Amino acid sequence: RYTDQITDNISDKEAAKLLKKQAQRNHGRPLKRDSQVQIKEEHYSKCQGRDNSCYITLLLGEDWIFLVLLGLVMALVSWGVDYASAKTVQAYKWTYRALHPNVPLQYVVWVAFPLGLILFAASFCHFVSPQAVGSGIPELKTIMRGVVLKEYLTLKAFVAKVVALTAGLGSGMPVGKEGPFVHIASICAVVLSKFMSIFCGVYEQPYYYTDVLTVGCAVGVGCCFGTPLGGVLFSIEVTSTYFAVRNYWRGFFAATFSAFVFRVLAVWNKDAVTITALFRTNFRMDFPFDLQELPAFAIIGICSGFLGAFFVYLNRQVVLGIRRHKALSQFLTKYRLIYPAVITFCIASVTFPHGFGQFMAGEVRLETISTLFDNYTWIKHSGDTQILGKSAAWIHPKVSVFVIILLFFLVKFCMAVIATTMPIPCGGFMPVFVLGAAFGRLIGEIMASLFPNGILFDDILYQILPGGYAVIGAAALTGAVSHTVSTAVICFELTGQISHILPMMVAVILANMVAQSLQPSLYDSIIQVKKLPYLPDLGWNHISKYNIFVEDIMVQDVKFVSSNCKYRDLQAVLQSTTVKSLPLVDSPESMILLGSVERSELQALLQTHLSPERRRLLNREMQQKLNEAPYDGPWANLPKLKHESFAYVDEDEDTEEKGEVRERSGQTPPVLRCQATIVIEFGHLFSVKKKLMIFWLTCYKEQFYSIWQTVLDRWRKMKKMLLALAIDSSPFLCQIDAWEQEELNKNVCFDSCRVDPSPFQLVERTSLHKTHTLFSLLGLSHAYVTSMGKLRGVLALEELQKAIEGSTRSGVRLRPPLASFRDINRTSTNTKVGQGVVPSQATPSKFKLETFVQQSHTNLSL
Repeated sequence: RYTDQITDNISDKEAAKLLKKQAQRNHGRPLKRDSQVQIKEEHYSKCQGRDNSCYITLLLGEDWIFLVLLGLVMALVSWGVDYASAKTVQAYKWTYRALHPNVPLQYVVWVAFPLGLILFAASFCHFVSPQAVGSGIPELKTIMRGVVLKEYLTLKAFVAKVVALTAGLGSGMPVGKEGPFVHIASICAVVLSKFMSIFCGVYEQPYYYTDVLTVGCAVGVGCCFGTPLGGVLFSIEVTSTYFAVRNYWRGFFAATFSAFVFRVLAVWNKDAVTITALFRTNFRMDFPFDLQELPAFAIIGICSGFLGAFFVYLNRQVVLGIRRHKALSQFLTKYRLIYPAVITFCIASVTFPHGFGQFMAGEVRLETISTLFDNYTWIKHSGDTQILGKSAAWIHPKVSVFVIILLFFLVKFCMAVIATTMPIPCGGFMPVFVLGAAFGRLIGEIMASLFPNGILFDDILYQILPGGYAVIGAAALTGAVSHTVSTAVICFELTGQISHILPMMVAVILANMVAQSLQPSLYDSIIQVKKLPYLPDLGWNHISKYNIFVEDIMVQDVKFVSSNCKYRDLQAVLQSTTVKSLPLVDSPESMILLGSVERSELQALLQTHLSPERRRLLNREMQQKLNEAPYDGPWANLPKLKHESFAYVDEDEDTEEKGEVRERSGQTPPVLRCQATIVIEFGHLFSVKKKLMIFWLTCYKEQFYSIWQTVLDRWRKMKKMLLALAIDSSPFLCQIDAWEQEELNKNVCFDSCRVDPSPFQLVERTSLHKTHTLFSLLGLSHAYVTSMGKLRGVLALEELQKAIEGSTRSGVRLRPPLASFRDINRTSTNTKVGQGVVPSQATPSKFKLETFVQQSHTNLSL
């Protein structure tokens, strides 16, 4: 019966319904094509003889055209943002240096310039698109999980993100651009896919949406620094739980093309001599490091793991601390610009070169990475600073290099934690990258001081390279914060050298091991803070995920709709729940799952059934039936109301409707006739009002007075009609309510409602591990739990998320030891679930068995 109903009835009815609707919608008009796929097919069928035009259309719909356009657009956007922010920084430096003798004015410029840019960025995001605030990677992880976040992938968010990010980078604040560029590239990919749907309808398909976002994330990282390989790997690690291999070549192709165009534009603008790495280093290749240095590299990795976890913890606590303080939170919400203004003012004041900034290389705030990757050993050239170039800012005549680097690391650590919470487009990758480079440089300088002559190997002394330590520290700390290993590949592409591949991989892996055991990644932490509906990862070392089953965490009180329910029941279910879809069962007794229906479909079905249009239609049909027999009531001898008695008639009124009103006016009771006449009179009054304006401008006053007299006469007639209607209208006013109550008692007809005949289903004994895998792989929001076709419960993403978080913290009660024995003796009388259904009482033997199980479980626990 279930198979017959699904395969024969529903499919046939659905097809007939769609054909009927399409025929009614296009009656007397040319056929309207529903999708771009039909447009394409019709276009191909018409131009089979014209091979050139069809070939061009097919060519423009290819994947590589979309990938080339995406890479080209993102390369232009990346270069434009870098160019605008670089010019802003140049103006910043020139203004500061032009006021060299006057220190107070230099301080004003040093503080006011970034303050104005940050306030502009915050205001622009607030008024144009608040969704542009932040990194964007946490939201993209949620979107790629299958959750719909409104206004996050629109052109408004694109414009706000690009403009505000340019201002933020030009201010010199410790904000990154890699996270925002992932968001920007994803928006660009979605917009381009809509454009490409003109040529190829496959871009409209829902499954292709995730593929487009995956490619966009890869391009965003690749074009940011010109690192296509690391960009693709980083995007896979950060945004995807399960990656489709079919998107691998798409990501590499688009990211490589984007990075190539980005570097070519730099050469064209004379920012570089040729296509080269962004932060190119010149470490020696013959013997870059010695095996005796591996313990130091391992220390960098382990310490970076602790520092990365501490960074994530502090970042989360800053946001949660502001939210917990209700008065402060309300104040900052009302005055949104105060928070970024205070943070920018404090950071700029601390880094002022003539103040505390002289002890933390404040002058090279904007060229920190290139100086930290320097080949020279600063501890050896503290007396001769001319050879160091820009790195001479790290040398202070009265303070040791170690103190300066340590102060820089500590102050920048606090700055980065707070700055990434500002309401502007900002990422955490580059600030953490700089922190890791400073920490690695500190370890490298310490090693250089411990071994001033170098390390002896095979009777040859090899000098220690602190710059190599800085590169390894940058990769390790960013890997610890983001929980990725691909940061090592990004560092290789940024520096242009692969000489430190072994120690870098050791440090990154150790940093990930430590950080993952202490804190979630920065992006997962932001997801938790924002309470986005994202499914966390399962702990790989917890055996409880195999001992918890769906029946332990599912919701048994399921709100459902039965195939034989009434409209009143449907209305009650819709009013008592807010879920997006409801299960459709055969009957409350059998609970056989037939499918699921969207909430919008049920609401439309109920509204259509109780709509005024349907009520008028039924009323008209009823009156037509009444008109077939003469009226013999007490009002039969009253004079008829004739429509021809009125002097002015609207020429736009339908003549057929007039005739129908005239025909009915003599055969219906006076209450209904009076109502119809009042409606007609109101229509004529509006028509006369329009004519009054015309005659006032074009005719004489006498004609206007004549029309006005007609209006007064009609108003007197309507007053008499209203007075007569007030006597006998009280029973009529209750007719609508009585009609609705009568209609609510009828059975629901699901013929005009789209039913999903195959919703995703789980069995009661599905483990938590398998459930998590299915939800992550398929992007499910909920699943129905069935047993032999009968609905037992429902498992939503929220319940699964709570179960996973509880499984790692003993938050979910594990099944008793004798749970399997209890399941075997379970009777079918107490397995009903549903709306308003109370489980039947257990039998005495069942009660005794459950009591014995609980006592046994308690004894075993003790």
